[in-house]
Amino acid sequence: MDVAFASEFVDTLVVMRNIDALAKDGPIQVGDSFPLEDSYCKRIVDGTLPQLMPDTSAVPVAAALPVTTTIPVGAHLSVPIRLRDGRIFGTFCCFSFEPDLSLNDRDLRTMRAFADIAAELIDQQRGVDSARKAKSDRVQAVLEQKLFSTVYQPIFGLTDNRVAGMECLVRFSTEPYRGPHEWFAEAAEVGLGVDLEVATMRAALSALPHVPSEIYLAVNASPATVSSGKLEQALADLPLERVVLEITEHADIDDYSSVAAALTSLRQHGLRLAIDDVGAGYSSLRHILDLTPEIIKLDISLIRGIDRDLARQALSAAFTEFARRTGSQIVAEGVETAAELQVLRATGVNNAQGYFLGGPASLDEVVSSLC
Repeated sequence: MDVAFASEFVDTLVVMRNIDALAKDGPIQVGDSFPLEDSYCKRIVDGTLPQLMPDTSAVPVAAALPVTTTIPVGAHLSVPIRLRDGRIFGTFCCFSFEPDLSLNDRDLRTMRAFADIAAELIDQQRGVDSARKAKSDRVQAVLEQKLFSTVYQPIFGLTDNRVAGMECLVRFSTEPYRGPHEWFAEAAEVGLGVDLEVATMRAALSALPHVPSEIYLAVNASPATVSSGKLEQALADLPLERVVLEITEHADIDDYSSVAAALTSLRQHGLRLAIDDVGAGYSSLRHILDLTPEIIKLDISLIRGIDRDLARQALSAAFTEFARRTGSQIVAEGVETAAELQVLRATGVNNAQGYFLGGPASLDEVVSSLC
């Protein structure tokens, strides 16, 4: 056959969705649409035309249609694409410009098999599209209704035993109730990751005027947000010397130079950079070497049980020495016992956070504890 296509019925139109033709400049192209009333497709579905027509001139209804002579259509095979719920999506068709009397019921059965496969694929894609829309609607509702809040976890300076900063942690207050990482992952999946990060970042940093001036706030940002061009807007009019931007070790960075360039102006105006979760994966050293952060945050996996593990102690000491030589600071995450804290002090760690020192709390609770 000269042309094969899959069509979709959209309101009063039949729309060409996929086309395979022997000639590239064929009579129909993907995206073309025609009135359903004037089409072969409608008449095939309602039974006015037979699904198999080796010679359209021998079928009076087909011969009377203008399209039969304008294209022209000599032989035609067409079957409905019926979805799982019984609805007709459109038709699966092929035609030749000349009659073809070799066409028979075997060809028609083949077309029906193809139409069944097409229907299955369309059903699968519709399921994917429906799930994606549900995710997008969920994230959009969070953004529009601000269904999130911020808790603050203190970061202690171990030389003076005072709070040096606070990490801003997002909490979501809507179904499905789940962790922040899952919300951000879903937002990124539907193209709203940067918007959600910027919105939560702005909300968290609105606390700056209510926090003592010597204390910084640390917020998380993915490389995508850094490179999006929206970061400067999110941090506009803020005292950047009191802001630390944490980039997680888990985040993939394809182009370090572009991420570094996007941060240059902000860092020149006081913003400090931290690499979060160092030691949790394989990107730590590359992040540290190529982005030259002011702060290196050791992941809880390196801190847990460090008082009983010489290898962890050696690694902590190595990072501490690296930080000393490069002018950066170490923050140990996830400190949960006095013994862990004692060993961290002994290895020269500058700062620490964790439930032993103070868990995440509301802004009012944290500020009250500072008084």
